[in-house]
Amino acid sequence: MEANSCLNVAVVLLSVAPGDTTHCSLCFVLPTEKPKLPENYTQETWQKLKEAVEAIQNSTSIKYNLEELYQAVENLCSHKISAKLYKQLRAVCEDHIKAQIDQFREYPSHVLFLKKIDKCWQDHCRQMIMIRSIFLFLDRTYVLQNSMLPSIWDMGLELFRFYIISDLKVQSKTIDGILLLIERERNGEAIDRSLLRSLLSMLSDLQIYQDSFEQRFLEETNRLYAAEGQRLMQEREVPEYLHHVNKRLEEEADRVITYLDQSTQKPLIATVEKQLLGEHLTATLQKGLTHLLDENRIQDLSLLYQLFSRVRGGVQVLLQHWIEYIKAFGSTIVINPEKDKTMVQELLDFKDKVDHIIDVCFMKNEKFVNAMKEAFETFINKRPNKPAELIAKHVDSKLRAGNKEATDEELEKMLDKIMIIFRFIYGKDVFEAFYKKDLAKRLLVGKSASVDAEKSMLSKLKHECGAAFTSKLEGMFKDMELSKDIMYMQCQNIPGNIELTVNILTMGYWPTYVPMEVHLPPEMVRLQEIFKTFYLGKHSGRKLQWQSTLGHCVLKAEFKEGKKELQVSLFQTLVLLMFNEGEEFTLEEIKLATGIEDSELRRTLQSLACGKARVLTKTPKSKDVEDGDKFSCNDDFKHKLFRIKINQIQMKETVEEQASTTERVFQDRQYQIDAAIVRIMKMRKTLSHNLLMSEVYNQLKFPVKPADLKKRIESLIDRDYMERDKENSNQYNYVA
Repeated sequence: MEANSCLNVAVVLLSVAPGDTTHCSLCFVLPTEKPKLPENYTQETWQKLKEAVEAIQNSTSIKYNLEELYQAVENLCSHKISAKLYKQLRAVCEDHIKAQIDQFREYPSHVLFLKKIDKCWQDHCRQMIMIRSIFLFLDRTYVLQNSMLPSIWDMGLELFRFYIISDLKVQSKTIDGILLLIERERNGEAIDRSLLRSLLSMLSDLQIYQDSFEQRFLEETNRLYAAEGQRLMQEREVPEYLHHVNKRLEEEADRVITYLDQSTQKPLIATVEKQLLGEHLTATLQKGLTHLLDENRIQDLSLLYQLFSRVRGGVQVLLQHWIEYIKAFGSTIVINPEKDKTMVQELLDFKDKVDHIIDVCFMKNEKFVNAMKEAFETFINKRPNKPAELIAKHVDSKLRAGNKEATDEELEKMLDKIMIIFRFIYGKDVFEAFYKKDLAKRLLVGKSASVDAEKSMLSKLKHECGAAFTSKLEGMFKDMELSKDIMYMQCQNIPGNIELTVNILTMGYWPTYVPMEVHLPPEMVRLQEIFKTFYLGKHSGRKLQWQSTLGHCVLKAEFKEGKKELQVSLFQTLVLLMFNEGEEFTLEEIKLATGIEDSELRRTLQSLACGKARVLTKTPKSKDVEDGDKFSCNDDFKHKLFRIKINQIQMKETVEEQASTTERVFQDRQYQIDAAIVRIMKMRKTLSHNLLMSEVYNQLKFPVKPADLKKRIESLIDRDYMERDKENSNQYNYVA
């Protein structure tokens, strides 16, 4: 090939962005014999290139065609002048950058200084992009092959860092200015965010962001929010403070997105969380949690949980205060006897409230659910037995006829809620005793609102406590059904115009009723005997005991206004039937004729002469029945209904009656304790005192004091069921 032959090479000028490390594979077809460059070519070519570089640096127009300059670089590199060319280029860039430092000595204003630095940086980047595009061949061949040399772009960064930013005064003023702008923004002032973004991007590109800026920035942030947290915790209420913390966290997250480096996000947010939240967890809860919960501030509680979840240990501290709040609030409902009338409804409302807070505010966190259950169990058993009794009465009020406030579906939901409260109580046997007493009234007087609801409640109790718990209650329902069948068989054999209905109650299933002997009319006595003969003929060996206190009748009466039917108790019946035989009777005469106990008779007469439906007239008129009062039939009695139900004046359940029911429960408990001890000793034969106590506690379903348990052990030793070991008094042996 001839020495002066030309080499045709397609040249593409590439504009490469700052920091771009993309490697392009360029294929150059070179002649096998390189033509010698003309004399002085190297010097002249470098002069052209130098002029072009200086024109770029001074922002003046370039005299030469860029393609021509690129070609010149390529020619020099092809003749092994790359090292010298790189060195000369570096020297020109270095001289230019050195000269820039002087312009930063005269700016007292931080903002003007920052704008000057930013302009210098932007100019530098633009210049280096242009210079690199001209010297691209050098960058992609010689520099690429020498790993120790920085690329042209990196060389520019290195020089800018060394001569401009590494200058202590320039760097200090730059960082101070950036921090000042951020502080102003945090104080609510509007700032030039694009300027900050550009400057912080510069620090990242120069690889001094972490060392020169981030550390100081985080220290300033820590100092600012530590002071702000202390101040605002004193000045603001908790809801307001929480919203402020949330706002601050959102602002800092926005700063990361807008102008801070992504690497700052984690330590920055952690600093804000620590100073505004972590340092004030307990103080925040002590100051405002009770108020938020009392007021049911759902949104604020949601924010509280969300913020506390961000801090290590935050949820745990919240959990502890949550437990304390439930115990404290629940105790005010249970402990105060004045709240007994509303206790169960208040417990149900409180349970609904905390459930809603857990679901909506605490993200259904299982720890809060379990803590709530434990707290309920603790406070509801602070007052033994009473909650169990009141829950039973509350169920009675809902299942009794006349409860118009609920549909079947609502009643079912309400029973489910009551069962949740029921699970928390220890004295379930107390509940059973009072529930059984009330159930008996509903079944015998026909006051049950719904048989389906009754059986549904029974099913829930069976599922919760087992078949043994509900066996007697189920027996009561069976007795009622069997009684209907028996009456169906017997109704054919009852003479006369009186319709008799008898309920046969198995004594072991039903509450204990004190028999009361009264003087029945001969017709009733005859019907009793007929039924007794019929029943004992079918079931030999059984004994019938008539319970007059539970009887009720429908009487046909005739007044001036016309005929009426009176739905009354057996005692009311006995009193009213006397007025078929006479016009007027005294209290003493009625008592003698009927045989009804004094207090019961007074309440009966009060219901007939002083209530809403006054079928009797009392002389003298008063609300209470006194000795010597006289009673006569009220012929002028009027009522819009044909069948009138005259309710017995309800004697409020006395303290003695409640104590009696509770005493029966305790008596049953003693039998259960005795049975459990004997069962354990029979199986284990020999057992130490502590192990025996432990096993008994595991078997019993109600709370027992250690002292009571010791009494039962002593009782069993006295009755020769077990004995103390002769050698070790702390050990017991079973006596077969």
